[in-house]
Amino acid sequence: MSAKDPTAASRKQDHISLAMDSIVTGQDERFYYEPLLSGFPSKADTLPITVGQREMQYPLWISSMTGGTQLAKTINQNLARAAQDFGLGMGLGSCRQLLESDERLSDFAVRHLMPDQPLIANLGVAQVEELIKENTLHKITQLIGKLEVDGLFVHINPLQEWMQPEGDRYTLSPLQCIEALLELDIPLYVKEVGQGMGPQSLEALLRLPLEAIEFGAHGGTNFSLLELLRSSEGKQALYAPVTRLGHSATEMVDICNTLIAKLGDQVQTKTLIASGGIKSFVDGYYCISKLALPSCYAQASPFLKHAQGDYQSLCDYVETQVEGLRMCQSFLTVK
Repeated sequence: MSAKDPTAASRKQDHISLAMDSIVTGQDERFYYEPLLSGFPSKADTLPITVGQREMQYPLWISSMTGGTQLAKTINQNLARAAQDFGLGMGLGSCRQLLESDERLSDFAVRHLMPDQPLIANLGVAQVEELIKENTLHKITQLIGKLEVDGLFVHINPLQEWMQPEGDRYTLSPLQCIEALLELDIPLYVKEVGQGMGPQSLEALLRLPLEAIEFGAHGGTNFSLLELLRSSEGKQALYAPVTRLGHSATEMVDICNTLIAKLGDQVQTKTLIASGGIKSFVDGYYCISKLALPSCYAQASPFLKHAQGDYQSLCDYVETQVEGLRMCQSFLTVK
């Protein structure tokens, strides 16, 4: 055993014993692998992107998830700490309850844990329509001030509402609601919740002065399916085909790029957030490398899994994501 290479013998034994288990079938056809052109990245290397008025150190967004329960408080606080520690952005879960009461405010009030990073509140389009009809849109401005957030996500979710036993029914189109919100002159973000969006919807949004569009594409947590599973077995059987409707993140990347080329200077949206079925940093890197606007990628379920208990588990997960992004940046180019 060499003093310069003390693990050589055990490593070589591992190579022999694991060789047959290390044969890979299938190949990721999305990238050129370029092993000659870069040294190994350092932990100090970042991949910065500006979202709104704040700079993130890595193009990784923590998607809106939950709020309103004691567990949600722990989750949101852990996620906020990770966002600050790693330089990420974060969307809060639905803040609907805070429009009427501050009882659950502490579940959402995490600005003190992430003073430097983008933090965005979140309301469903059904709540926005209700405020429009009641002439109380000022409550949104109050909400933003109360939470010290950088803007508002509006989540667009007609299929979820359709499937939900207690679901809302709105009469205005989501586009009308978004246009009304723009009159408030607040930083505005728009997302879907598990089906994504087709070309006509994306074109309408890209023409608006939004801070970001988050895909919420088909392939991740599907909230229409989640709500359907809360229904009767008969309804589940009849509506099962609906849960397969929508657009994948990679399809939406292509749609967006086509629209951006078509619209040119008419594109007013600043940033795109690729989400929905983003299983790894490789998937995320692929989407953000292809998109024709500044972009980051988002995840929800993987963060949720690691944010419910020990903070170190969440840190380990995020560290793997950012290390993977640095590796991709060094050795991969998109075909």
